[in-house]
Amino acid sequence: MRDLRARVAAEVAKVVVGADGTVDVLLAAAVLGGHVLLEGAPGTAKTLVANAYARSLDLGFRRIQFTPDMLPSDVTGTATLRGGELAFRPGPVFTHVLLADEINRTPPKTQAALLEAMQEGQVSADGERHQLPVPFLVVATQNPIELEGTYPLPEAQLDRFLFKVDVGYPSAAEESAMLRLPRAGIAATPLSRVVAVASADELAAARLEVDGTHTTDEVLDYVVAVVRATRELPAVELGASPRAAVHLLGAARARARLDGRDFVTPDDVGGVASAVLAHRLVLRPEAELDRYRPSDAIATAISRVPVPR
Repeated sequence: MRDLRARVAAEVAKVVVGADGTVDVLLAAAVLGGHVLLEGAPGTAKTLVANAYARSLDLGFRRIQFTPDMLPSDVTGTATLRGGELAFRPGPVFTHVLLADEINRTPPKTQAALLEAMQEGQVSADGERHQLPVPFLVVATQNPIELEGTYPLPEAQLDRFLFKVDVGYPSAAEESAMLRLPRAGIAATPLSRVVAVASADELAAARLEVDGTHTTDEVLDYVVAVVRATRELPAVELGASPRAAVHLLGAARARARLDGRDFVTPDDVGGVASAVLAHRLVLRPEAELDRYRPSDAIATAISRVPVPR
């Protein structure tokens, strides 16, 4: 999996500078069968990274620009008349990598339709179930600044995302390197520069590799202790769920494989804890007034749990 990571990151770097961390998250999510929520200001290449990632793995890519007037059928598909008979016309969700752009700008009913696809790997229409392609990865984005006219994702839906990543601005060196990329006018660097260096079969093989990663009982207990510690913090109203423990263990295993190891360490757990757990916490109002953040709560929870030796 380490070799797969290097190849994919090299291709994405042809069009996006400084996205190695995001590529790691996308790769881990695809291998584990999870989904990713990217949050960041406009112009930080969230869409470009997802598209380049899909191209490097020779996967299908579709983008949905969510708006307040979007219906569930605009995402999942609808029944149409063909030759006098009703037939299901698949929506844009039928792809390998789906970019759900500004997911918090569409009403809850449409968000829920996407939720079923994310969780079940299928779409229900007119009483029939239609399976989605494998692998299936949703990369959702949202803007943390503009909140007027949005529909914030409820906690139960946020809990379905394996990772939530804050995409910040690049460093000065990365921004300079970005300006040196070839482009036509102000358009982004052509995605035609990105070539397929892997396949869905390699992702399936990587999943077996991750599932076979050795994890000691001490590390398993450490994962449980960290998750339970988030529920006991005075500043936290709702801590991480049992599903979060499953996701945290999977993410730690993927991180170990990305680093070229076949065993999980406590550092692997701590390294992915914020990306896996922070978006699942609900802070008390007084903590938010004190500008206490979910990432602070994760750091506190980890500091309270003894590290196994």
